[in-house]
Amino acid sequence: MGKIVAIANQKGGVGKTTTAINLAAALAVLGKKVLLVDSDPQANSSSGIGIQEKNIEFSIYDCIMEGKNAIDVIIETETPNLFLLPSDINLVGAEVELVSVSKREYVVKNILDKIKNDYDYIFIDCLPSLGLITINALVAADSVLIPVQCEIFSLEGLGKLKNTINLVKGKLNPNLEIEGIILSMYDKRLRMANLVVEEVNAIIKDFIFDTIIHRNSKIGEAPSAGMPVILYDASSKGANNFLNLANEFLKKNKDGIYDAETMEELNRKLKGSNIQ
Repeated sequence: MGKIVAIANQKGGVGKTTTAINLAAALAVLGKKVLLVDSDPQANSSSGIGIQEKNIEFSIYDCIMEGKNAIDVIIETETPNLFLLPSDINLVGAEVELVSVSKREYVVKNILDKIKNDYDYIFIDCLPSLGLITINALVAADSVLIPVQCEIFSLEGLGKLKNTINLVKGKLNPNLEIEGIILSMYDKRLRMANLVVEEVNAIIKDFIFDTIIHRNSKIGEAPSAGMPVILYDASSKGANNFLNLANEFLKKNKDGIYDAETMEELNRKLKGSNIQ
């Protein structure tokens, strides 16, 4: 049975979409069949893996509001084993349109439950807000993965998100768990970044992934080329970070783990496909 993971944090700019794209792609490269669900009207996850809005016939909006079957909307990407349920600007209106829908918090769950077993993992890239679409994602999910930028304001948002998760768990989805916290955009040269890492480890160490995502120019460049960093530049620190994160994610889920020699061999093979 597949696992649905919502990637959420109501604070913007913490690396949710970057994490969604690159973790999904890294797991796909490691041989897992992965679906990335773009639930943001800006459709950055869609464009970040090479699917432009002008080329999208149907989107998750059509599934939510028009009853379209997800299997007819999902697109195969250029990354092997990685599939996309795209978004578009129409999703902006769904927050309002859903208000009058019966059992409105369960719409996305009903959509994804029909295809859950077709994939090893389904990742939902959530909006930087706690509206109905994000609540739908949390109700549909088995767990929540929380990217936290290594700066002080991210810690404030983390507390609010934990309260929301507890509310959803108590009222709508009793099985919802915290998958873990990913520290992102880390620059070891910055004193504040190091202080945030220390503070987060002191407060919630058990939930934090060992792998930290460092600031890396290739991670920033890759979306403009419409591809995850692992295909854009497999030799970059960013690509290595996300491969290591994917490996740690698999270990956490008792779904196999790749040794260092295998990872190095995989990196060598990937370099041949890079555009850089």
